Amino acid sequence: MILAKLKKVALKLIWVSSVVVLVACQSQSHQAALKEQQGLFYQQVMLAAPVLPADLTNTAMLDHVVANRVAQSAYKTANEVDYSKTNWQQRVAADWHYFDIPAAQGKLLVIDYQQQGDQLAYRYLANGSQDDLYEPWSSSKIQAFSGAIAKVRATNLELGAHATIGNSNVADLITSINSYAPFGSADGNSNAIASYFINVAGREYLSNLFADSWLKLNDSRIMFKGAYATEIFTPSKTRWQSTDSDTVVSDIAYFTVNSDDPAYLGYRCDGCGLTGNKAMTTLAQAEWLKRLASHTREPLTQQPFLQAEDIDVLFNGTGHTDKTAKVGGMMQGISQMITQSLAQVLAANDSRPAKQVLDELTQGQWRVWQKIGWGPSETRSTTEVVMLAHVYLPFIQGGREFTLAAQNSVPGASEEHLAATGLQMQANFTHAFKQLLKSQ
Repeated sequence: MILAKLKKVALKLIWVSSVVVLVACQSQSHQAALKEQQGLFYQQVMLAAPVLPADLTNTAMLDHVVANRVAQSAYKTANEVDYSKTNWQQRVAADWHYFDIPAAQGKLLVIDYQQQGDQLAYRYLANGSQDDLYEPWSSSKIQAFSGAIAKVRATNLELGAHATIGNSNVADLITSINSYAPFGSADGNSNAIASYFINVAGREYLSNLFADSWLKLNDSRIMFKGAYATEIFTPSKTRWQSTDSDTVVSDIAYFTVNSDDPAYLGYRCDGCGLTGNKAMTTLAQAEWLKRLASHTREPLTQQPFLQAEDIDVLFNGTGHTDKTAKVGGMMQGISQMITQSLAQVLAANDSRPAKQVLDELTQGQWRVWQKIGWGPSETRSTTEVVMLAHVYLPFIQGGREFTLAAQNSVPGASEEHLAATGLQMQANFTHAFKQLLKSQ
């Protein structure tokens, strides 16, 4: 009797052990599949070169007009808002809680455009995180570049982004910043090149552009006091020469060491906090890019000294020297997250590649100008991804255009978590575009 009971107990233990082993195997198999999926996403979507529109004949797209469309929501023009005065955030047409994405699942702000007669009008849409501070990582290289070119223009109005610095073409350099690859005369060292532009502009100058000098955000927490690398791009000569004229300036100064800039602050300076020495918000970054994108159409908010051709170089790399590339600049910004989400929303259940969907819907004239940044933060014990982009979708609902800034983070500071962070961001994009593009 006792022996029979013992046999039953033993059999039960064997069954339980088998179930545990099976569950463990299934769990390991699931984890392996998830890891493989994330690895593919990281390589094929996040790190991937961008897909480009079929029609690049009009690469500038700086004078395009968003067609008049009957919108259900209110938009306000720059005249109505008066961006020249502080606290303009309280005067814009805005729904700061428009997107039903919990702030814990990522920060997101979209500035949506509408044409009203001969004026642009805007509405600001967020998920309640527009004033949350974060480290922008490499997405802020756009601010570094436009600030540097404006500083050079202030030195000589005839000299801007259509130029060479020693043996290096400026359009090649900004393209390399975005593509992280050699391009024309640029070597692909994005961090070193971007640090050079910071050191041309100067950190006090860049930080002031967020404040009284231009954006007037009235947020003293925002700063641009750091760099991207200790290694700094060193041009063969400090001489800048225009590629459009004979204008030459032989002594454009820059700091050859980051800490030589009196305004430089260490990453964990006393006033920096956990967000470090380049602290920004989605509102700050999106507003900067929105004003660049609307430069020729919105004289009231133009960046001081910057000219339309400078923005054309930033957005499209016009004047670059790489004969194998049709376009450069932010059009070469890595990642296919935005294009994939757009195609998924605009053509549900269409399994074709995003490029085919977008080309068909927009006659090949869609545009996504973008700059992504990411990294693991030991300071915050998180892994983070930031995206700054401007999107143009002609023929979609009469023409849609918007600027966005987004930030996502997951716990744990490790590059192994980058894919999971990117997947979270793309899920937010897809969800947000559904909300945005359903509105007329």
